[in-house]
Amino acid sequence: MKWLRRKEVNQLNPSFDEQRQEVLTEIGAKLKSARERYSFDIDDVVSYTKVARKLVEAIEAADLENLPEPVYIRGLIRRYADALGLDGAEMANQLPIDVNPVSVKPTWKNNSGQLRPIHLYLLYIGIIVCSVSSLSHVLNTTTIASNSESDQRTQKQVSTSSQQDQQFGLQSASNKQVDNLNIQQVQVGLMVKDSSWIRVEVDGKMEFEGRLPQGSQRTWKAASQLTVKTDNAGGVMVSVNQEQPKPMGKLGKAEQVTVAANTRS
Repeated sequence: MKWLRRKEVNQLNPSFDEQRQEVLTEIGAKLKSARERYSFDIDDVVSYTKVARKLVEAIEAADLENLPEPVYIRGLIRRYADALGLDGAEMANQLPIDVNPVSVKPTWKNNSGQLRPIHLYLLYIGIIVCSVSSLSHVLNTTTIASNSESDQRTQKQVSTSSQQDQQFGLQSASNKQVDNLNIQQVQVGLMVKDSSWIRVEVDGKMEFEGRLPQGSQRTWKAASQLTVKTDNAGGVMVSVNQEQPKPMGKLGKAEQVTVAANTRS
């Protein structure tokens, strides 16, 4: 009867691995549904995310045996979800990660023998020595604290006058700062209406290159200029400095747009 009751309790309380399996099954189903909605196959996901095909298939199938540690599974889920325009961080955090408790075993042993009188005498002597040492430490600390307070009063008086001199120096120095030049960064936002290949260069350096699925939204900032290239100008909406987004061009045509930052003097 006891064995049957224990089995019933285990069935009511699923293990941590079973909970993780259930959550991963839901996540895999959502990712697969989003991929199929955008008409992407697994090879497209592999090409964009640089995640191995067997790992992508294992995530969609919730196959924990062919996946790495849970913390790495979270990273794969986040990368996969971001590629589909989903909130990868939120979806990855849904996967539980267990923390193995560290059990500490006591190393002491109960001695059945009783304390002898000599042991009690040694214990009393130890208590007295510790009490005297603690009292001496407290008295020394009090003396040092009183001396420290007097030194702090003297230093405070000296530092007050020096701070006043420094304030006058800082005010005169701040008046000499050059504030005529105001460099305004440029911010470019992209909204993908149709799956398109995108290349983004920020201040002469490539920041992104790849295919963004429909519904993706990205934002970049540059100090001098920002260049956007695409093979499907009509499927990409561009917004400069949070203005009304506009299409880069016509559907199916390659286009390049360069936006320079404004420099005011």
